Amino acid sequence: MDKIETSDSNEPKKKNQFSKFLKFLIIILLAFALGAGLMYWYSVANPTVVTKNRTISETKVTEEAMEDAIDKVYDAVLCIEVVSSDGTIISSGTGFVYDKDDKYGYVLTNAHVVSDGNNVQGVLSNNNTVSLTLLGFDSYTDLAVLRMDVKDVLQVASIGSSENIEVGNTLFTVGAPMGAKYAGTVTKGILSGKDRLLETSTSNGLSNDSYIVKVLQTDAAISPGNSGGPLVNLAGDVIGITSLKLVDNKVEGMGFAIPIEDAMNYVDYLEQGKEIQRPVMGVQILDLTNRYVLYRYNVNIPKNVDSGIYLVEVNSGYPASDAGLKSGDIITAINGEKVTTTAEFKYELYKYSVGDMVEVTYYRNGKENVTNVKLDKTS
Repeated sequence: MDKIETSDSNEPKKKNQFSKFLKFLIIILLAFALGAGLMYWYSVANPTVVTKNRTISETKVTEEAMEDAIDKVYDAVLCIEVVSSDGTIISSGTGFVYDKDDKYGYVLTNAHVVSDGNNVQGVLSNNNTVSLTLLGFDSYTDLAVLRMDVKDVLQVASIGSSENIEVGNTLFTVGAPMGAKYAGTVTKGILSGKDRLLETSTSNGLSNDSYIVKVLQTDAAISPGNSGGPLVNLAGDVIGITSLKLVDNKVEGMGFAIPIEDAMNYVDYLEQGKEIQRPVMGVQILDLTNRYVLYRYNVNIPKNVDSGIYLVEVNSGYPASDAGLKSGDIITAINGEKVTTTAEFKYELYKYSVGDMVEVTYYRNGKENVTNVKLDKTS
């Protein structure tokens, strides 16, 4: 009897212990879940540490990339000086070695840097001065090619592409602002814009030789003397040739460069001293916007025409004359592209090659007409 009574009395105790263990286990699981939830909430609400580490890492990578990129191009850059017969420096700019062969190194720069003289020299990054020979230049593209003795070449720049670079990407320039004293100056910025159409002019009295060029825009500091130097990406590849900057009291940090692809299209011609042949129609033209000149030429514009290019003269034996165009006609479009200034006219015309056929829209006696013109070269 005692054994039976003892066995019946322990049953409630075992159930009570199991209940306590179950409660304890539930408390532990709840505490774990609560702790994990708090940690997740904290990481989402306070990402400062993670963001800081990521930012520092990116900064280090950028600095290292910049150093490597500068090393890749720095010794290819030289200060270019045009010297008078008495040794006076007439003008200075920047250039860079883009190629070499067994005898020579070849240097690209801006035409406006070297077009004022025949005696040209270069100051290298090691401060040695070398003689440069001007092979050819083109004022419209503002490009010039010079050569130097290959034994003086310290480095050849890597030629890249501007086509795939994005607005906001980091760029830098290497140049000689204010001359050889500050040669090797590096300035950093970003690509501010692509495919800008910039109109420049060499107006002098009634003569207006204006033209449009396609350029890259950057906010990297550009000063007199930087002209002709390389605009470089973080891979150390030249993607443009520093050409000019917008100077205005209201403007800051607007520099421009010739896309490297445009320059490389012409280097073979310039190396050989050949004139770059561009298509012509054989016309003398005026802007309809230039009211003073129109008045001087006694030009009357039809009321239904508000913009275009006035043909002052159509030369006999040239494409425009062969296509039926006459003096007094007003050209308004080339292959459907509207032209309102002489600069736009040249820009559209120079998209094509000698021998190409283009459609010209024009007005005569207030009536719109269309004709096809086969482009020729200058005689």
